[in-house]
Amino acid sequence: MQLKVPLEVPAKPAPVIITPPTSSSSSSDATTPNREPRSNNSSLESVSLEETPPRKVRTLREIYESCAFALMVTDPTTYKEAAETKAWQNAMEEEILAIQRNKTWELVDLPERKNTIGLKWIFKTKYNADGSIQKHKAQLVAKGYSQLQGVDFDETFSPVA
Repeated sequence: MQLKVPLEVPAKPAPVIITPPTSSSSSSDATTPNREPRSNNSSLESVSLEETPPRKVRTLREIYESCAFALMVTDPTTYKEAAETKAWQNAMEEEILAIQRNKTWELVDLPERKNTIGLKWIFKTKYNADGSIQKHKAQLVAKGYSQLQGVDFDETFSPVA
């Protein structure tokens, strides 16, 4: 498995702080659209914008560190890659057992002058809300896109509600 890391991370990125504009007169509040005029006895009026602490600002380095898990975990694209890891082996075995339990497929003899349809493994890592790995999911799918009309099939059926 190969990690892909950005080539250059700024050594000391400058934080960006965005502060709302301040107004020197209170009369502009009354003329601002979609905003009601402030009353003289409001408790919020005693707190000015200069006294409120700025919002948390994250540097690029902090953003890269919080997203590091996305750079470390990559899903295999081939069977050979997946077969090297025990977690993916378990996921593939679980998929085969589900196919057998549900009787999804049935092995039959290949009719004359018909082509076989290949299979492909699809691998996907599922995550929890906090970013931790929930499970490894493997799906065995038929490569139906390799069929040719008139050779492999004559008509198609699509259920309509």
